[in-house]
Amino acid sequence: MHFTGAEIAAWIGSYLWPLFRIAAMIVAMPIFGSILVPVRARLMLALAVTSVVAPVLPAAPQVDPISLEAVLIALQQIIIGVAMGFSIQLVFNAVTTGGQIIAMQMGLGFASMVDPQNGTQVPVLSQLYQLLVTLLFLGFNGHLVMIELVAESFTVLPLASDGLARNGLWLLAGWGSQMFAGALWLALPAVASLLVVNIAFGVMARAAPQLNIFAIGFPVALMMGFVVILFTLPAVVPQFESLANDGFELIVRLLSRE
Repeated sequence: MHFTGAEIAAWIGSYLWPLFRIAAMIVAMPIFGSILVPVRARLMLALAVTSVVAPVLPAAPQVDPISLEAVLIALQQIIIGVAMGFSIQLVFNAVTTGGQIIAMQMGLGFASMVDPQNGTQVPVLSQLYQLLVTLLFLGFNGHLVMIELVAESFTVLPLASDGLARNGLWLLAGWGSQMFAGALWLALPAVASLLVVNIAFGVMARAAPQLNIFAIGFPVALMMGFVVILFTLPAVVPQFESLANDGFELIVRLLSRE
């Protein structure tokens, strides 16, 4: 069997450049991009998805794999994949930030542990919320939606030296504000309830200055926080579903170049 250089370049391009986009998305997205997942496992997952998606993709451009244009195409694929994964990562960070706000309000901010996904110190309550939304994301088949989006992205944004538009990058940067809005939306019931408790403590301290508010207020605020979490935890499911849908819509807008 004899193969020409053009045939070999086309075969390499049809698998190598999609691999860059898919691998970048897997590394940037939550769960699979966690430091707990070995690099070999991520690479095998990217290779498996690429082997399934690549045969049904549009024809790759006929470019020399060691040329400057090939390097630009590879960089564009990495940028597109990172943008897609980072959009969903912001959704998870919104939930983590909301848990941090609740923990600080109820006095659990000192109870911190290492986040196994990001390798940073976060309150235990944030870790609880993160584990919950991780199970919800897998239960909603969010990982399958991401694979479907990255497969469809090759039709909307074909393999070429030009990728995301400048407006799309600004849209992704501006959507970072949604992380703080989503975190506040998640923590608002607990913040409002604990604010009422703190106001009551202020009135008590004013009425009875000899009362040790710090000794009484801390356990009461802690117990009140657990009660609020007990009643507001079921509401996390629709809130996270709404945030995840917004994240998927952001990916669609990024790929549409609007």
